[in-house]
Amino acid sequence: MRNIAILGFGVVGGGVAELITKNKREVEALGGDEIYIKYILDLRDFPDSPFADRVIHDYNIIVSDPEIDTVIEVMGGSHPAYEFTVSALKAGKNVITSNKEVVANFGDEFMALAEENGVCYRFEAAVGGGIPVLSPIISCIKQNKISEVRGILNGTTNYILTKMFSLGDTFEDSLADAQAKGYAERNPDADILGIDASRKIAILGALVTGKLVPTEKIHTEGITGVRAEDVKAAEKVGLKIKLLGRCITDGESISVTVAPFMLSSDEPLSNVSGVYNAVEVVGEPIKSVMFYGPGAGAGPTASAVVGDLMEIMRSGRSYAVPTMVKDGSCVRDFGDFECRSYVAMTGVCPECVKDAFGEVQYIAADGECAFLTSSMKEAEAEAAISALTAKGGALKSRIRLL
Repeated sequence: MRNIAILGFGVVGGGVAELITKNKREVEALGGDEIYIKYILDLRDFPDSPFADRVIHDYNIIVSDPEIDTVIEVMGGSHPAYEFTVSALKAGKNVITSNKEVVANFGDEFMALAEENGVCYRFEAAVGGGIPVLSPIISCIKQNKISEVRGILNGTTNYILTKMFSLGDTFEDSLADAQAKGYAERNPDADILGIDASRKIAILGALVTGKLVPTEKIHTEGITGVRAEDVKAAEKVGLKIKLLGRCITDGESISVTVAPFMLSSDEPLSNVSGVYNAVEVVGEPIKSVMFYGPGAGAGPTASAVVGDLMEIMRSGRSYAVPTMVKDGSCVRDFGDFECRSYVAMTGVCPECVKDAFGEVQYIAADGECAFLTSSMKEAEAEAAISALTAKGGALKSRIRLL
């Protein structure tokens, strides 16, 4: 019998307990052994829960119990998740988490501790919710020369942008609707400012390259600046706007970005709508492979967590990756990032635009000068915009193209 402990009995923790209990036959058949939830750690009591007698408030009971084989951390945040994970690994217990923040901040340390202590550290649910993406990348795709991993990594922002495109709603109205439906928190900053996506692309990039880039080194923009006018302009030229996390490899250097991008309809990610997530891996000789599915919620996330538990029970392995090392020195300067851009300005004339950007593709827009640039480095595009603003122009929006 495998005795486990769950840290946190919120949406995900409750989902994990329910999945293990309701799908007992399937879970234990896959794992090859019985599973017993011995402890559930939470600050609250749950007198009406069928697990009420297993709820405790002292973590030391768990870490000092030699019968506990695996600790499932679904608390969220960096602390005390960090301290609990370190003590569990040092005590010789496997750890599974859905907590992208703690993995993005300390995954390198946890992987090293797990190896030192002969246990497993797994985090499939930290990226993509119920989408099996991390393990397939490592076991089925990593032998390719991967040039980029990119994706729609946040369901809240994708829902908001889908609303803006399908109904023509403003950002503010779409956000309010997402909050009303429970897709966005009362304080949605981690989603709409791109913070959540930056943590996830850091994890994906680390599995592909072995280098865990600190999130403060990732150029991160959210969707708060995306306007209804930008949506209309994109539609006129057959493009859609998506918040993407991108990790591009170039020899020993890495370009890591989270920002809104305009995508053409032939891009696989362009048709991912609503609260769904998708991860695309580009490489040779495989070309392009995409993983798609629900990116959050109790059921999908619990599925990924329990999937990690099954893998530990079957194989006793963490991820078969090179040592994960935290490294910000490998990140290319964002000024060298190169792509086309959509630009919307007022107070500029075609001659001035040509002087600054060269030949552009104009998009009809009421009261604004909107256009698509040729491919240019970020520093060059910023210099061109600065030259126009110096002549009295005002920047209304700029969105990069994939």
